[in-house]
Amino acid sequence: MKRDINRTRSEILSATARLMTSAADPSEVTSRRIAAEAQVNLAMINYCFGSREALLAEVFSGIMQKAMQSDSHLGELLKSDIPPKEKIIEVHITMMRLMLDNMNYSRAITKYILLERDMIHGMESLPLVIAHFSGSRTEEECRMITFSLTSSNELAVLKSEELKKHCGIDLTDSDVLRKFVTDNVNRYLP
Repeated sequence: MKRDINRTRSEILSATARLMTSAADPSEVTSRRIAAEAQVNLAMINYCFGSREALLAEVFSGIMQKAMQSDSHLGELLKSDIPPKEKIIEVHITMMRLMLDNMNYSRAITKYILLERDMIHGMESLPLVIAHFSGSRTEEECRMITFSLTSSNELAVLKSEELKKHCGIDLTDSDVLRKFVTDNVNRYLP
């Protein structure tokens, strides 16, 4: 009897989340370990997700979505009447904190995030960027600005130890993180 593909996807996602949470080093979470934990054929990872990195990105995206939905302060802020630029700052601070708090995922999906992810995923702040420019930029320009801002913030998290060591920027400090994000948003959204 063939396995239900949705159930298989769910089992793979759950197994990956368990392994990534318990792993000291993300490289330990191999496709073989994921398949064994989920009790599926190794080929199902690529069949269902395209690659191990895409699977890890999907697991991390789910964690981010749940965390953002459970953050009542952020939810209230996004519904408020404050300017879109201020909302973008809060979204990116939240995203970067989640990445910093889940560095196993962040490191494991670095290449995928920066090189292989399409320009549709990771674009949660696109509607806010469009609202900020109020029609003075095309949707394509806003998409590129959102992609650039998001990618530079993600890269900063991934290089956070070097930023701290060589630039004195400690992104784990809430005030420093807020200043970093605000400065970066101001670069892209004058």
